[in-house]
Amino acid sequence: MAIDVSTISKLGFGLMRLPEKDGEVVLEDVCRMVDSYLEAGFNYFDTAYVYHGGKSEVVAREAIVKRYPRDSFYLATKLPAWNIKCPEDRDRLLNEQLERAGVTYYDFYLLHAVEDGGNYDTYEKYDCFNWAMQKKAEGKIKHFGFSYHGTPELLEKILDKYPQTEFVQIQLNYADWNNPVVCSGKLHEILHRRNIPMIIMEPVKGGTLANLKPELEAKYKAVRPDASIASWALRFAGSLPGVMTILSGMSNEEQVKDNIKTFAEFEPLNNRERAVIDEVTAIMFDIPQIGCTACRYCCDGCPMKISIPDVFKTVNTMRLYKEEFRPKAFYNNMVANGGRASACIACGQCEGVCPQHLPIIELMKESAELLDA
Repeated sequence: MAIDVSTISKLGFGLMRLPEKDGEVVLEDVCRMVDSYLEAGFNYFDTAYVYHGGKSEVVAREAIVKRYPRDSFYLATKLPAWNIKCPEDRDRLLNEQLERAGVTYYDFYLLHAVEDGGNYDTYEKYDCFNWAMQKKAEGKIKHFGFSYHGTPELLEKILDKYPQTEFVQIQLNYADWNNPVVCSGKLHEILHRRNIPMIIMEPVKGGTLANLKPELEAKYKAVRPDASIASWALRFAGSLPGVMTILSGMSNEEQVKDNIKTFAEFEPLNNRERAVIDEVTAIMFDIPQIGCTACRYCCDGCPMKISIPDVFKTVNTMRLYKEEFRPKAFYNNMVANGGRASACIACGQCEGVCPQHLPIIELMKESAELLDA
């Protein structure tokens, strides 16, 4: 059965940056956020086996599945290549995910982080594309696709080989549209040409496009004084053809309310607004930034327990605002018990899992010189 995109809300709720206290997701806060989102008429939730240390799917059960009729929302999750060591692991992981979320099926099921090399090779080795279609026939999956961080060339190859792919999730935002690594624009062109529905992740680039330099924010405010800075990035993605839903990893009720405001009566960008985004983007690219989206895939396997995204956040903030005191205070508080940038042993584990393909080892050396000298 083809996806009826008309039934899927343009705003999707990403369950990967939920509110936490003392390392635990604050369920009461999540429930309030979910209530506001659903009551506003939205219905798509995205989780994954690894989000929040494996707790995100459980939170989906407690905050959504137990509290709302199963046919009132769509639930998506992802199969992690790095946890597959034998063919039996595919069923084991899916069954565990079904149990975690308390559901008998997932509306959307994805192979997680398909990219050139490791992950794609694993999915091919264990025939995961065809396996997923078997699970669809069994009714455990309603729609099958994958999240993608690879090259345009590999995307074309996969879609040629597996025409049963129903949708693809890609990173897309105005800052990455012409990024030679992320290739947002090229990936969008491929999928739109093939008429494959797109799910958009990182539309605000890990929050980067919600917090710009004051002079850049002023350019947006001059055109739409009552609109948030984040709404510009979300409207950029939402104005593109072929987009099924746009994921926002919402962390508090304020973000939920702001996103509802943006999408409740969605207005595509007009020509003047597109010109402003082009102007802002051109200025942004005059400032060197580390393109980390804070997905935190690099953190779990770091033997030195370095919070790599927070190190890069500190460096980017210092570069962007030309100010040292507050960023360094944040950093020194973060590393009070260890995990300094200078502790990096260059093992390369982080580079192997980075969806942005960042040269993390070299960036950590530069960060250490800046922060730990």
